[in-house]
Amino acid sequence: MRRILLTLFSLIAWSCFAQNDDDSSVQGELTATVVNAQSDFPLESVHVINLNQVKGTITDQKGRFTIQAAVNDTLYLSYLGFKTQKVRVTNDMFRFQDTKIALTELAYALEEVIVKPYQLTGYLEIDVKNLPVNNAYQYSISGLNTSYEAGNKSPSAVTKVLGAILNPADLLRNLFGKKPRQMRKLRQMKEDDGIRDLLASKFDRETLTELLQLEKVDIEDILNNCNYSKSFINTANDLQILDAISSCYEEYKVLNRK
Repeated sequence: MRRILLTLFSLIAWSCFAQNDDDSSVQGELTATVVNAQSDFPLESVHVINLNQVKGTITDQKGRFTIQAAVNDTLYLSYLGFKTQKVRVTNDMFRFQDTKIALTELAYALEEVIVKPYQLTGYLEIDVKNLPVNNAYQYSISGLNTSYEAGNKSPSAVTKVLGAILNPADLLRNLFGKKPRQMRKLRQMKEDDGIRDLLASKFDRETLTELLQLEKVDIEDILNNCNYSKSFINTANDLQILDAISSCYEEYKVLNRK
C-alpha cells in the first residue's frame, strides 16, 4: 500500500512539473485592456511595447490591445499624463483573455512661469536679426553617407569630426562593445511602425532607455562621440535619437571590422 501511495505521489508531482514546464513556454497573441486606475474607464491610444520581442501597438477605443508575447515577457505601457508601467506576462493572462491593466494619473506641481515674448518691430530685416538662431551645423565628408554635427564657432569641431572618421572605434568601443545585445535591437525597433510612432511623439528618452537598457547619460555619450551637437541631443525627438544611434552603430561596425 505504501509503495502504491509513493508511486501515486510521484506521478502527481511529475504531472505538475510537466504542466508548469509547458506553461513557461506559452506564447502567442495576448489581449488585455488598459483602464484608468481612478475611474476604471478604458484608455484609448495607450502605447504598449513588448520589450523582449521589440513589438509595439496601441489600445483601441475600448482600451483593448493585442500583441505578440510569451510568458515572462515584459510589457511597457506609456500614456501622456499617466505613470509609465511595466507588466510581466503571466500564464493567467493567456488563460483568461480579460486582463485589466490600470494606469495611474500623474500629479504635477505647476511652478510659476515667466513668459518673455520676442520684441518684434514689424520690420523683417530687424526682427530676423533679433530672433535666436539654432547654432547646430553639420559637416559632411565626400565619400561617406553620414553628416556630422558640431556646435557654432567650436574650435574643436572639425578636429572632432576628423577624429571620429579616422579612429571611431577607439571612441565608441567602450560604449557599443558593452551592449551588443541591446544594439542588435536597433534594427527591430526601426522596423516596427508602432514603436516608431511612439518614439516620434516623445522627447523624454524614457522609452529608449527601456528598450535599449541604457542610461540617459549613455545615450548622450554615444551621440557626443558621434559628433552630434548639444542642440540636436536636447531638442530631437526619440525617433530622431534612435535613427542617430543606429546610424552611428552601423558605421562603427563597418569601421571596427576594418
